[in-house]
Order: sequence, then C-alpha cells, then structure tokens
Amino acid sequence: MAKVAFIGLGVMGYPMAGHIKSRGGHDVTVYNRTSEKAEKWVAEHGGSHAPTPAAAADGCDFVFACVGNDDDIRQVTLGEDGAFSAMKEGAIFIDNTTASAEIARELDATARERGFASLDAPVSGGQAGAENGALTVMVGGDQEVFDKAKPVIDCYAKMVGLMGPAGSGQLTKMVNQICIAGLVQGLSEGIHFAKTAGLDVAAVIDVISKGAAQSWQMENRWQTMLDGKFDHGFAVDWMRKDLAICLSEARNNGARLPVAALVDQFYAEVQTMGGKRWDTSSLIARLENAEKG
Repeated sequence: MAKVAFIGLGVMGYPMAGHIKSRGGHDVTVYNRTSEKAEKWVAEHGGSHAPTPAAAADGCDFVFACVGNDDDIRQVTLGEDGAFSAMKEGAIFIDNTTASAEIARELDATARERGFASLDAPVSGGQAGAENGALTVMVGGDQEVFDKAKPVIDCYAKMVGLMGPAGSGQLTKMVNQICIAGLVQGLSEGIHFAKTAGLDVAAVIDVISKGAAQSWQMENRWQTMLDGKFDHGFAVDWMRKDLAICLSEARNNGARLPVAALVDQFYAEVQTMGGKRWDTSSLIARLENAEKG
C-alpha cells in the first residue's frame, strides 16, 4: 500500500481516484477546489481530503492530478500552496491532465531540481472509461519512474504505455485527438449521406462496420448520432481546447494538420448552435442544421 494524493475530482478524476482506493487499496488523500466534492468522495470511498494541494501531497509516494489545462496544472503544482512545495524526495508526480508538451517538460525539469520525478500521463476513454477503470494512459518520462508508477496507474487503466521522454505522453494524446477529429467528421458525413440517399442507416452500419470503415466511434456512436443524442461524454468545449493544443504544437514542429484545423472550425459552429457541452459526436448536428437551413 502506497500513500497517494489525487488533485482534481472532476468527471474523470473522481472515479480515477476511487479506483486507486478501491482496486489498489492505497491510502488516498484528495484535493478539489470545491471542498464539497472532496467531502463527498471521502464519504463514498474513505481516505481523507486536504485543504490545499500541498497539504494533500505532503508525505505522499505518488501525487496524481487531473485538472483542466496548463494554467490549472501550473497552479496546483507551482502556485501558492502547490503540490510541488510539499513533495518529498523520491516521490512521483503523475499528471493525467490533457495539456501541452511544454508544461510537461517544465514540470519534469522542476521536479528533477527538487529531488522527485514527474510523468505526463494524459488519458483517453472518456467518462465511461474513467468510471469503469478502463482508460488508456499515454506516458512521458523515464523508464525507471514509469515502472514504479505503473502499478498504481493500472488501478484505473486497461492500457498503459511509456511513449518516450517528458512530453511524449502529451504528444501522443495530441495524435489521439487528431485521429478522433477526422474519424468523427467522416462518420458524421457518412451517416448524413446515407440518410439523404434514403438508405436504411442501421443496415448500412451493420455491413460497413464489418469492413475497413469500422472504428470505435462507429460502433459506439452511430445510433446516438442518428438519434441526435449528444450527452455521452467528452464535450465540444474540451475537444476545442485539445485541438488548440494540437494546432499550437503543429505550428512549433512544422506538422501540417489541415483536416484537424477544419474540424476545429466545425466544432466552433457547433458551439454557436448551443452545443458547447454536447459530446464530440455532435458534428453531425452541424450537417443536419445546415440541411434544415
């Protein structure tokens, strides 16, 4: 049993921390900006909650964080009462936030200076994956540190991979989001085309899902896309945040992302339609809305 802190109890962090406690049997202290949620977590799972990230991290072997963006992760680590001010020598910080490779490298360098280690470890699988403890985790950092942290990460994951040095986890998550953007747009156009052509969409999907067009998005989202139900997880606002990170990194490294840039603008249109909190499969709503217009 390890002493673990978990910072950030949103739709992802809340169940992830729960799995570390229930599956791993670890001694878990949580921190959340709204203390009511931390109190609720403790009432449900046991463990304890702390008033600041520093208080949560004090004396811990592993400190996890899952917050919103670069600014948030910098605040809970390097800000006033941040976790890095209290982490002990030899401890490991694991950042599950989807953020930039730049902040991952910054945290890695700062951790090394202070005698502990840092891993960037963004996740994929959405709210359902977090609740089921079946996330995919893409990790950047040193092999030795990864090997120590992996048994704890395994508590909420079905796949954990070391992708390279600091920042590589975040870069891999960017690849993930770039691929998803293109897939969802293609699936949206395919379903829209099938409907417009007068085909039986269910019959079409039943056939093509057994061939080269098959994807997780097709298997899990075609029906809800057809029904216009977009309350199944990862929100458009969050996807736009992630695509902004991808496009910024591409400007730095010279990669060309014309489709990702275009789909980002399509998501901006979904936002103007009132779909900020719709899930990413709502790209089809933009096509249906244009048809009605």
